[in-house]
Amino acid sequence: MSAVNQSQGSPAPGAVQRRTLSVLVEDVPGVLSKVSGLFSRRAFNIHSLAVGPSEIEGLSRITVVVDADAELLEQITKQLNKLINVIKIIELAPANSVQRDHLLIKVKADSPTRLQVTQAVDLFRAKIVDVSVDSLTIEATGAPDKLNALLEVLEPYGVREIVRSGTLAISRGSKSMTDRALR
Repeated sequence: MSAVNQSQGSPAPGAVQRRTLSVLVEDVPGVLSKVSGLFSRRAFNIHSLAVGPSEIEGLSRITVVVDADAELLEQITKQLNKLINVIKIIELAPANSVQRDHLLIKVKADSPTRLQVTQAVDLFRAKIVDVSVDSLTIEATGAPDKLNALLEVLEPYGVREIVRSGTLAISRGSKSMTDRALR
């Protein structure tokens, strides 16, 4: 088990900033509850939480996005490391990682506005995944800022429903988190 990786591109110490943690855990019942409970007990607001299997059977990866300064982040990391099912934790600085969200949005789109909505979707390199008489369902993947901008553009047409994933993040380069964790 290791502490948070403070590599180049990490936020300045003492600054409260949005931080992305990647947590490699054993894929066992209750581990997500233990990890998220640890954040809530310390009054951390989780902005985003995404969980899924890793490339190694029996291990899962949790991506957590929180606002914290370096000191608070170090405390939470030490507490996470005490959990028996946690294998490794790294901080993924935006400059050293690829971070993406996924969005499904249902927008009103009748005959007079359908072309405008479709053009906006094309501009953001999103896809229309369902069409009905008076609405379009759109799928978009990208940085949170890009998805927020798409939502702003579509808002005037009438947003009927939004479903958004948590942030997914992976370090840049050829090294993997599991390579480093299982040496």
